[in-house]
Amino acid sequence: MYDLNPFKQEVKQAQEWLAKEYSQIHTGRAAPALLDGVMVEAYGSLQPLKNVASTTIEDPKTLRVVPWDKGQIKDIERALHTSDLGFSIAVDDSGIRVIIPALTSETRQKLAKIAKERLEDARITIRKARENFLNAVKDQKLPEDVTRNAKDDAQAITDTGNNDLESLFKKKEAEILS
Repeated sequence: MYDLNPFKQEVKQAQEWLAKEYSQIHTGRAAPALLDGVMVEAYGSLQPLKNVASTTIEDPKTLRVVPWDKGQIKDIERALHTSDLGFSIAVDDSGIRVIIPALTSETRQKLAKIAKERLEDARITIRKARENFLNAVKDQKLPEDVTRNAKDDAQAITDTGNNDLESLFKKKEAEILS
């Protein structure tokens, strides 16, 4: 009578979005995912950094970016500077070294606040998806007991989704504040 799969898919997408957002919040440790949002002007168009260079962990505070084409070093350096990630950048003959600064307690608090805001954005997405699902069920003019079951099912999925989001947040918060 009603299909929960699209709603479940939207909840899953909200969880995936939050996980991706959290992967881009740096915690003072080097991770190639920190540079996922960097776009490089290459060959006449904007390309994600991972399409024009390899990124590896050199040590716990340093990433090494090695372009496929050595002529792209200046473009990659420019993209890293304009991305405003707050990293130090050093260019050498084989590529670019991205140095991740140590976090201060004030910076950690700001990052935890940003993580909380992202959590709330994901929760809002789930609430909107639930509301859209319930409106679609209501528009079908189903029997009252079926409508109530749909509402209960949607609430159970929402609760599970929110609990999963909360556990992602707790994990990221602990990582940021440690």
